[in-house]
Amino acid sequence: MIRSLILASALALSTTLAHAEEPIAGNWKTVAGDTAVIASCGGSYCITLKTGKYAGRKIGTLTGKDGTYNGEITDPSNDKTYSGSGTVSGNSLKMKGCVLAVLCKSQTWTRL
Repeated sequence: MIRSLILASALALSTTLAHAEEPIAGNWKTVAGDTAVIASCGGSYCITLKTGKYAGRKIGTLTGKDGTYNGEITDPSNDKTYSGSGTVSGNSLKMKGCVLAVLCKSQTWTRL
């Protein structure tokens, strides 16, 4: 009986830990209306477009935790890569790309 209780507790704990993902992970609707998926990849978070003209294309890699992330973002229309960041607030993700940390553009994506 105690063995079963310990096993059940361990299983419940592992399930809880497995679902403790960073808030950036998931599916997002971009400003252009495309769907992007952000998923863990080798210690970072990879951003891949799932719909639209550039579907299947990886457009960024960010690292961080607790809603604040930094890395690189690629504009798929011109294939240029910029220093980038992302900040999650509720169901919104503010993505920002900068050239020389001075000229920046930002977009707000919505969680799907």
